[in-house]
Amino acid sequence: MLLVLPSPWLRGVFVGICLLAVSTGQVKTRPEQIHVSLSGSSSELVLTWSTFNATDSVVEYGTTSLNLRATGGSSLFVDGGSLHRPQYIHRVSLTGLQAGQRYMYHVGSAVAWSDLFFFTALRSDASWSPRVALFGDMGNENAQSLPRLQSEAQQGMYDAVLHVGDFAYDMNTDDGLVGDEFMRQIEAVAAYVPYMTCVGNHENAYNFSHYKARFSMPGDDGANMFYSFDLGPVHFVGIATEFYFYLQYGLFQVLHQYEWLQRDLEMANQNRAERPWIVTFGHRPMYCSDDDGDDCTHSESIVSVPGPVWMCLQTRVGIPYLHLFGLEKLFYDHGVDLELWAHEHSYERLWPVYDRKVYNGSTKAPYTNPGAPVHIVSGSAGCSERHDHFINNTQAWSAFRNNDYGYTRMQVLNSSHLYLEQVSDDKGGQVVDSMWLIKDKHGPYPARHSTALLKSPFDRIPRRRGDDGNESQL
Repeated sequence: MLLVLPSPWLRGVFVGICLLAVSTGQVKTRPEQIHVSLSGSSSELVLTWSTFNATDSVVEYGTTSLNLRATGGSSLFVDGGSLHRPQYIHRVSLTGLQAGQRYMYHVGSAVAWSDLFFFTALRSDASWSPRVALFGDMGNENAQSLPRLQSEAQQGMYDAVLHVGDFAYDMNTDDGLVGDEFMRQIEAVAAYVPYMTCVGNHENAYNFSHYKARFSMPGDDGANMFYSFDLGPVHFVGIATEFYFYLQYGLFQVLHQYEWLQRDLEMANQNRAERPWIVTFGHRPMYCSDDDGDDCTHSESIVSVPGPVWMCLQTRVGIPYLHLFGLEKLFYDHGVDLELWAHEHSYERLWPVYDRKVYNGSTKAPYTNPGAPVHIVSGSAGCSERHDHFINNTQAWSAFRNNDYGYTRMQVLNSSHLYLEQVSDDKGGQVVDSMWLIKDKHGPYPARHSTALLKSPFDRIPRRRGDDGNESQL
């Protein structure tokens, strides 16, 4: 449509307004990309959001009205791309929250407020049963599981969400525009439920700067890259597997995380009378049976990366031949109960495994008092890279595989019973796998001789594919 301005005076005003808009740019003070995360205390939450102009950082909240107010601050984040796009990332802590109470809130400042959201404050004691949704590898494109997760989160089905690495594909793409849109997408979940994260390989640009800046995880040691928190009877530990694969950013980060992990796991073991379960989550798995040649498909999991020197590092056994900073033995020695991974665009449940050997509790009840940690790979939430496929024959430690789009639900019932189920979004929310992990006693596993130095092949066993497309052992 052609706009006709009837007088020279009006045309002059119109041109002046246009020139003013070009010279000053858009004003973007309204908050967006809002998400909630846990801090070091269950009675405290952190709210994080973005604006594209500098504003104050304020949260107004309450149980029946917005009668409470908290303030915080913002930091300027500049994308590393050619346009160097800036944005202000705001953080405000809410303290003294009443457990079980539902709060309404909005964020912003006197110049602009967000929409109204809500959350439920969590209990700080250990005698309750947290419910968690977990997944990895969700992108801006093809985020197939997100609508179902949004509905379930807003219905109150979850107390927290674990996003186990790989966001947006990628946050830095198009000078950060893809990252901005992805953060707007997950707001439908993350503004209502604590959204806990760990870093993946798709966040590696500019030394993981987008991931470090956009999220607010607990603790001061790891700059969002590694941390821990307690939820009910569980001590959760988030790690950065990517330290082992991007040595151009420094070898010190591998050592720093490893030393922190030793201290954190030692403290967690001292506290097992109160928080008996230890659950870790990190992006790249130690084991998998996909056919894509990823690190976890190799017995020694060796990946060669350029850095100050050429080195090979990986998460399971550490530096090859020297075997320093490997995580499998560290987790085993400290009695980690469950290890959650992603990266592979599929779902895989493993038997209890250590050093490539299966240590089931018994033939009839493999997950009752197992002799090693249980691993779950859940990286099929949906992204532009689509599915990963499985090899035809796989190792003895693989119990169940499925490559539908979907995500995992977990509930820790008490000190002895933990339940997991895999939801297929392709099948309309159908549960395609489930298991109970039952432990009468938590703590370090029996001392075993490691064969990590040996190059022996995996034991291979035939597989059977059912009518539903899932695979299990014969």
